[in-house]
Amino acid sequence: MTQPPASAGLAAGGLAGPPKARLAENVVHFVRALRACGLPLGPAKALDALAAVEAVGVERREDFRAALAAILVSRREHLTLFEQAFDVFWRNPRLLEKVMAALLPQARGRGADEAPEVAARLAEALLPPRAARDAQPAEEVELDAAFTFSSREVLQKKDFATMSTSELDEVKRLMARMRLPLPEQPVRRTRASPRGSRVDLRRTLRRMTGAGGMAVPLAFRERVHRPPPLVVLCDISGSMDRYARMLLHFLHAITNDRHRVQVLLFGTRLTPITRHLRHRDVDVALARVARAVSDWAGGTRIGACLAEFNRRWSRRLLAQNAVVLLISDGLDADTGEGLAFEMERLAKSCRRVVWLNPLLRYAGFEAKPAGIRAMLPWVDDFRPVHNLAALAQVGAALRVEARRRGRAPARAGAHRARAAPRMR
Repeated sequence: MTQPPASAGLAAGGLAGPPKARLAENVVHFVRALRACGLPLGPAKALDALAAVEAVGVERREDFRAALAAILVSRREHLTLFEQAFDVFWRNPRLLEKVMAALLPQARGRGADEAPEVAARLAEALLPPRAARDAQPAEEVELDAAFTFSSREVLQKKDFATMSTSELDEVKRLMARMRLPLPEQPVRRTRASPRGSRVDLRRTLRRMTGAGGMAVPLAFRERVHRPPPLVVLCDISGSMDRYARMLLHFLHAITNDRHRVQVLLFGTRLTPITRHLRHRDVDVALARVARAVSDWAGGTRIGACLAEFNRRWSRRLLAQNAVVLLISDGLDADTGEGLAFEMERLAKSCRRVVWLNPLLRYAGFEAKPAGIRAMLPWVDDFRPVHNLAALAQVGAALRVEARRRGRAPARAGAHRARAAPRMR
C-alpha cells in the first residue's frame, strides 16, 4: 500500500484537518496494513472501525486511538503491534523511513541513539506493493518441472546449518505448524463412566435413594487419561548456536499448543523461558527470550546446569511421570565431571529421557567425548535433530511406551556407544 499523505496524520491534539472523504479511505488502508501484519481482520472489522470513528470523532487523538483499538485489537499480544502501526500510519509519516533504516545492519557509536523497536513485518506491511515499486514488467520464464522435487521436500532433509535466509524463513513457517503428540497415560484421578473398572458407590447409593429402595444399575468410574508433562532442556552454547535459534521456533509452537510444557535453556547457567514463550507472537516471544538469557553462545557446563535443575526444579517439574527432552551436542567444558551422577538422578526422576543431538547427522559419529559417554547410559532414546525430517520423528519416539525398569536402553543405531544397563 502507499504511504498516507501528511494531511492524513494525527496532530498532538487531533486530526490535522483531513477531508472526511479521505478519512474512510485511510481507515480502510490502516486495517489492511494490520491484516498484512498478521492481525485477524476482515471487511466487517473495517466497517466497524469506520462506524466507531464516526461516533467518537477526530477532535481528540486519544479517543480516536481508543476507538480503533477497541474494534481492531482482540488479543493482548496484538496491542503492541497496533500501537506501533498507529504511530507510523497516523502521526509521523517520516517514521517509516527510520523503521526501514533500523532493519539494515548498522555500526553504532557509543553515543548514538537506538532506533525504535518495531516489528519487521510491520515495516514490510506498510511498504508499497512490489508491483508499484518495480515498474518494469517481469519476464515470463517457463520451467520444466519434470524429474524435480518440491522445495518443501528438499527442506525436509536439508541441514539447518547449510540453509539460506529464505530457506530458514520457510522452515520457521513450517515449524510454527508442527505439533508434538504425546501418548496419554492413566492418572490417579477418576471420572464417571458407563463402563468403568470400579463401582461408584456414592452415585449408586444416590440412585437407590431416588428409586425408593428398588434395584438400580450400578454406576462406574474409570481412570482419567492425559498426556504427561513435557520438560525441554535446550543447550545454547556456541557449538549449538545455529540449531538452538531454529529450535526455539519449534519450542514456541509446542509451548503454545499444550499446557504442561516447561522449557529451560542452559549454557553456563540455567534459564527458564516458559513464561516468555507463552506469548502468541513468535517475534515478541523470542525478543523476550533474548533479553532474559545472558550466556547465549558461550561455554557449556552440562553437569553444573543439570545439578542446578535437579536441586531447584526437578521436584516441581518432573512430577506425574514427566518426559524430558534433552537437546544438546554433549560437548561439556567440564569434561563430564559429575555429569553421570546428575544424569542418573534426572533419569530416575522422570518417565523418559529423549536426547536430541545434532552430531548424529554424521554417519561416522562415535561417542568419544567424556560428556557423551557419561550421558548415554541414562538415555532412553538417542536421535538426531539437524533438519525437519529428524524433528518430525521426535513425536514417533515420544509415542513409544517407557521401557520396563532394569532394561537396557535401546540403541539408536550402529554408531551409538555401548551403554550400561539402566538401573532404577
